Amino acid sequence: MTMNFAVLALLDGVAYASLLFLVAVGLTLIFGVLGILNIAHGSLYAIGAYVAATLGQWLVANGYNPWLTFPALIAASVFVGVVLGGILEKVLLQRIYSKDPVLQLLVTFAVFMILENCQRMIWGVQPYYMSTPLTLLGNVSFLGITYTAYQVLFIPVAAITVLFSLRYFLRHTVMGSQILAVTEDREAATAIGINATRIYLVTFVLGASFAALGGALVTPTTSLVTGMGANMIVLSFAVAATAGLGQIEGAAIAALMIGIGRAFAVHISPELEVITPYLIMVLVLLVKPNGLFGKVTVRKI
Repeated sequence: MTMNFAVLALLDGVAYASLLFLVAVGLTLIFGVLGILNIAHGSLYAIGAYVAATLGQWLVANGYNPWLTFPALIAASVFVGVVLGGILEKVLLQRIYSKDPVLQLLVTFAVFMILENCQRMIWGVQPYYMSTPLTLLGNVSFLGITYTAYQVLFIPVAAITVLFSLRYFLRHTVMGSQILAVTEDREAATAIGINATRIYLVTFVLGASFAALGGALVTPTTSLVTGMGANMIVLSFAVAATAGLGQIEGAAIAALMIGIGRAFAVHISPELEVITPYLIMVLVLLVKPNGLFGKVTVRKI
């Protein structure tokens, strides 16, 4: 293995892991607080990508400053998270929190299928692409390897910013403290005056926004096609399971493991690309059934 080969695979892995983390951290946040494995999370990722591409194309087509496509990526993710995520939580999820987990999975899977068809109705089946942010930032060189600055600088910085901002929010703000209290014991938190219903809404909107942000940031790097959400939700589950469900910092490490492992598989043996993330997950769960950072919980009978 040459140095150039290793550097290229590492850059690929870090770029991919950063996007994977953004989606997975939203999934694990929602599960950690609400206790729901949200299958529809993949659709929020895909819709965030389509909305970002549509907004970016509109800005460029109408002669606006192309640098506005960067805030457009953020605006698209916030819009999808607040509007679509808020509607899903208020209208649907609030009705099933106390239901059987199997029913919750079935309901969120049904939402996933509905949103997948909505994508086809709104955007059709032709690929979408909006490369303006990628072009504007140009290329950078690492140890003789030329790579796009957007993928190896902008996206990882965005992921790191989300990680540390979320850590600060949860540990050093009143709302974050309330979220942690509800996560620990909803009944006790409610008894001391915390509005658990509002906390659930805020948490789901945050998680949905992170999923949409992952989709928005991937827009300049690849063509958007129908079904992209299905692949991402499965990979996000792999990251969450590897880290331990509900483990936010662990999701970053698991995403790096899976992203870099997948990148090396692509360069060494491309036929193993698809199964590498799940091999990593299985190997981790064989040794630590609760994930790398998961904790054993006591079940009440």
